[in-house]
Amino acid sequence: MRTLEWVPSSAALQMIDQRILPERLELVTYTTYQEVAEAIRIMVIRGAPAIGAAGAFGMAMAGFQSSAQDGEAFLKDMETAYQVLNASRPTAVNLKWGLDQMMSLVKLHQGSIHDLRNALLAKAQQIADEDVEINKKIAAFGAELIDDGDTLIHHCNTGALATVDWGTALGVIRLAFEQGKKIHVLVDETRPRLQGARLTAWELQQYGIPFDIISDNAAGYFLRSGQVQKVFFGADRVASNGDVANKVGSYMLALAAYDNSVPVYSVFPSSTVDLTLSSGDEIPIEEREGDEVLDIQIKGERATPRGATARNPAFDVTPNRLLSGLVTEKGIIRPPFHLHLPETLKGA
Repeated sequence: MRTLEWVPSSAALQMIDQRILPERLELVTYTTYQEVAEAIRIMVIRGAPAIGAAGAFGMAMAGFQSSAQDGEAFLKDMETAYQVLNASRPTAVNLKWGLDQMMSLVKLHQGSIHDLRNALLAKAQQIADEDVEINKKIAAFGAELIDDGDTLIHHCNTGALATVDWGTALGVIRLAFEQGKKIHVLVDETRPRLQGARLTAWELQQYGIPFDIISDNAAGYFLRSGQVQKVFFGADRVASNGDVANKVGSYMLALAAYDNSVPVYSVFPSSTVDLTLSSGDEIPIEEREGDEVLDIQIKGERATPRGATARNPAFDVTPNRLLSGLVTEKGIIRPPFHLHLPETLKGA
């Protein structure tokens, strides 16, 4: 089952509702680009590659929603849709990447509006299908980094749920397991939304991969005591120097791993790289509602004082000096990243 899929019979986009896993596996269906934008914002769907594909389908839906009969009016409608979808999550560059591909098609198309609508849908489907193939290429490279007997720490969720299918960092782990390597995964809870405890643990159960859930602040203990051989996480935006913005907590995990000489790998498709940014300092960091932090309950009781406030950055930036390698569909990139990352992406 794909994380998101176009339903031709109803001209709708169907997604797995990731807010209610692992207790329930339910599909939700959207028929307008405004609904898709809201689904991205409230994290019905999440994960940089997945929201890139969702944004592309949202643009295709905007094409069908538009009643414009001429190119100028159609372009105006599509620009409005672009702005709405792009504002739904600011950090993951894959969203803008997908939207930009769709807008390029709109601006370059020479045929009728009818043909353009169909071309937009075909392009969105192509983006989704290619994401799966790219993930599998990433996994083939990344699995080489995992040895038989390894215990790995994984942060957030980077599996099939974070992509159209298969996954990035978790896809690497999945392939290593399917190759017959005996591995064990320590799954960071990934507060405050618990994508590790809820989503990664659920996926690992489906694959039969041995794992234990740990609290985020326990990672340092396992690293210092020599119980972990490697750390894997994904990326939501990567600057040209190899600085990585990923789910908040990645920086602290990488610091602890670096201090204990444990290799750290960030795994992502090349669409996650933003070569216009010279460093991670320029990456916009989304700050979400404090309720995600404050509305925690323990045994049915509220865990925070009423009236308390919270800060809730959704991402942090891991400096390139803490990373051992970047794993992409083009191969494993090693330091110095400021040289090798742009070279690799430009085909040098």
